[in-house]
Amino acid sequence: MLTIEQKKQFNDIFEELSNNLDISETQHNNAVKSYQAVGNWLSQEGTVLAKYKPQILTQGSFLLGTVIQPINDTDDIDIDLVCELTGKNADWSQKDLKRIVGARLKQNDVYKEMLDKEGRRCWTLEYRKESDNLKEKYHMDILPSIISEGYSMILEKAFSHTDISNVDNLAIRITDNESDNYDFDSNTENWLKSNPFGYGKWFFNRAEISIKKMFSLNESIKPAPEYQQNKLPLQRAVQILKRHRDIMFNGDEDKPISIIITTLSGKSYNQEENLIDAIKNIINKMHLHIEERYNNDLNKTIKYIPNPVNEEENFADKWIQYPQREKNFYLWLDKVKADFSNILSKSQGLQFINESMQNPFGEKLTTKTFSSYGERQRINRENGNLKVSSITGTIGAVGTKIKNHNFYGAEEKE
Repeated sequence: MLTIEQKKQFNDIFEELSNNLDISETQHNNAVKSYQAVGNWLSQEGTVLAKYKPQILTQGSFLLGTVIQPINDTDDIDIDLVCELTGKNADWSQKDLKRIVGARLKQNDVYKEMLDKEGRRCWTLEYRKESDNLKEKYHMDILPSIISEGYSMILEKAFSHTDISNVDNLAIRITDNESDNYDFDSNTENWLKSNPFGYGKWFFNRAEISIKKMFSLNESIKPAPEYQQNKLPLQRAVQILKRHRDIMFNGDEDKPISIIITTLSGKSYNQEENLIDAIKNIINKMHLHIEERYNNDLNKTIKYIPNPVNEEENFADKWIQYPQREKNFYLWLDKVKADFSNILSKSQGLQFINESMQNPFGEKLTTKTFSSYGERQRINRENGNLKVSSITGTIGAVGTKIKNHNFYGAEEKE
């Protein structure tokens, strides 16, 4: 059982770990600038798309504030975007819309060079060549979609309060080249439905811990959202769990996918304000939110992780086709529980905590985390904010004040 001082110390260390996992403000602003430029290009006057008022908004981890740095310097950051069109030509099928958006991107000499092969639902722009700084390299997946007139007002109103009863109103229609009607159906009511903003609202509703610390929902759906420096515990917990996953399954395509980790974390989170309590609760309750449902088509019971804003969507649907993914999820869950328990058992010294975190989270990240944590402790000591517990010897905000030392080694007078 951790003391208050020990829990505070671990909480500070893991918050520092999350800070070092997060993208920088420069990376955030570069990405925003890039996708705004794409939106401007798509909506330029005189183009076939202009009358439908294309707008680019973020979705996925960039929207949720759970983006993390890749574990390898050669990898880039994945940014998921929605290209919203208010209506379309009545004759356009999904295939037509996807092709027209792609064709417009190819008319730009820069974007033409960046375009990757066409994806199932998205066009991908690779910004790997844009910077000599490896940490500024990223790719953007742009999802063409159709929204109705007045959708922006509905979206803004929905994100102005925490009620999630009407998230169905936030659904959009998207292109999917694996749909049976992809080539010919021009009726958007028959197109695949997606609800990235409804999911975002659900996530932030789960992440709130108090009115005082409530994140601005409206800020998250702006075309150019501000950089969020202070994360909520649920956001930090998801970042840390994703990092553990990445280290354990480096390069393995059958690793647990982020949407499953994020969804189960959101469902398990119970508004803990302390990050350590949040992570412990999440990893111990994740399995309780994996359902078993009978599938008539397969004539058997399958694992089911429902989309919280669309019960018909099963985030674990690929587990049927790729059983190794289900096996890997449970292997990961067992491993993260064991690693977290081992780290928390090293409560008698920073060196032991440091060593216990290097394998689960990576030596480089862990070293950086303890370096920045030590610097914060130094500043707190110099400001007279650092104390030591007379019971455990743990350094933190509770206990007897630690006297500062000048560079001659003498204690400063209080």
